[in-house]
Amino acid sequence: MIFDFDKPTIAVTGSAGKTVVKTLISAVLRERWVVFESHHNNNTTEKTKQHVKQISYFHRAAVVEYGMAYPGVITEHCNILRPNIGVITNIGLAHIGNFEGKLELLAAAKSELLYGVEDNGMIFTNLDDTNSQLLHTNSFKGAKFTIGIDNESADYRAFDVSYTENGMSFKVILNSQEHEFLIPMFGTHNVYNALFAVAVADKLGFLPQEIVRGLRNVRRPKHRLDVIKLKDGITVIDDTIHAHPPAIKAALDVLETLGTNRQKIVILGSMPELGEKINEYHEDVGRYAATKSLDFLYTYGNISAHISLGAIAAGFPQDKVKHKTPLYRKVLHRELTQLIQPGAIILVKGASRLDMYNTVEFLCEYFNKRNSPTQQDVESTFH
Repeated sequence: MIFDFDKPTIAVTGSAGKTVVKTLISAVLRERWVVFESHHNNNTTEKTKQHVKQISYFHRAAVVEYGMAYPGVITEHCNILRPNIGVITNIGLAHIGNFEGKLELLAAAKSELLYGVEDNGMIFTNLDDTNSQLLHTNSFKGAKFTIGIDNESADYRAFDVSYTENGMSFKVILNSQEHEFLIPMFGTHNVYNALFAVAVADKLGFLPQEIVRGLRNVRRPKHRLDVIKLKDGITVIDDTIHAHPPAIKAALDVLETLGTNRQKIVILGSMPELGEKINEYHEDVGRYAATKSLDFLYTYGNISAHISLGAIAAGFPQDKVKHKTPLYRKVLHRELTQLIQPGAIILVKGASRLDMYNTVEFLCEYFNKRNSPTQQDVESTFH
């Protein structure tokens, strides 16, 4: 049975940014409405069945996340809860191994949302994302809108994008008027995420000042580029939910900007479900990391050794690269305590299945308790 609610029902899918976009849209709509928002990244079809039961008469809108790893899954989502607004954030390499390594097959699976949204509904896509050109947008009969930064043809385009002390600032023209927005998140990729919230809210009739407030006051999803400030000027960036090449590159971009004139240390985890080219994708990330003026690169997990190989092949100093498997997590932690200097910034990036948040927790506990750890302190921690 397809549930078709007489209210804005917004489904968000894409290779990256789904949870953040869902959160941003919900935050803006709550400036005026009571909103049902699916919890965290609960985006399986079983969760969608539960969401149908949880959406109530007093909810003025529903914002849900549709995840998928195989063809047909998004169609199943839409057969359970049919949206009238669809957002496809981008088409990347997440789960590409389940699609014969072919982006066009992955894009076709994401395009199932275009067939599932009501014919008189709306869809939103990223005009700057080259791979999104593979989406079957011509098959959609409703209204189509785009967001972007680089492409001036985008319906909603951000400009004057900049880093601030507390997040990202950018401007958008709405109703022929220029408006400035601030999100408490870092990275240009999060500006794209915020643009979807701006676009959806604008089409639903929200005022620019409501959109500004909603974005400024949003509660960020956990473990997604969380910037944690510790003693001695040490900063840890916790990005330990997902890992695929574009996401890791985006995190490295954030580290590079925030880490100017600071010791920069990176711990990068293996990336799953990348198919036959998995080693090649890891090596490409390593080559990208080598361009970021890092002081030290750790790779964590079995396949991530190819990140190290890619970095070294691109000229990164071999003595500044180390590879660890989960069996040697404590060794990694001990080495980090000896390596990290006051003022350092450390990026921990990996998929949740690697439990790399344990390293974030360790660093937070260790460096929040000490101003200048001694060798005796280090040894007592591990014995």
